[in-house]
Amino acid sequence: MEEQTMQELKIQSKIENINLIEDLINDICEKNKIAEEQYGNILIAMTEAVTNAIIHGNKSDQSKHVNVTANIEDNKLIFNIKDEGLGFNYDNLPDPTAPENIEKPTGRGIFLMKNLADDVVFQDNGRTVVLEFFL
Repeated sequence: MEEQTMQELKIQSKIENINLIEDLINDICEKNKIAEEQYGNILIAMTEAVTNAIIHGNKSDQSKHVNVTANIEDNKLIFNIKDEGLGFNYDNLPDPTAPENIEKPTGRGIFLMKNLADDVVFQDNGRTVVLEFFL
């Protein structure tokens, strides 16, 4: 596949806008004939990343936005998710598989992203997350 900027999307920080992310992923996966198993990984990882950006990054402040770009480059599907928050210390997160955290209803988003994407990189003090999926 050749290098291309496929999509850009800017959404208001409302959790119901996750459906716009799902539409974006459906469109990208359909156009690029991405396998169903990989589609599931992309959908879950992206939903977690954008949910984190809305809730934790932008604190659900509807005056703030989340910007998503999707590119194909070197046989990789690359998503950039950027919020307008203050960032966070992504090197010091609790382990959601630790016994004291296993019953907690939150705290698994980054763990899921790291286990479903081929690469996860945090930039700009955690305000941007890059998810890469090998095609």
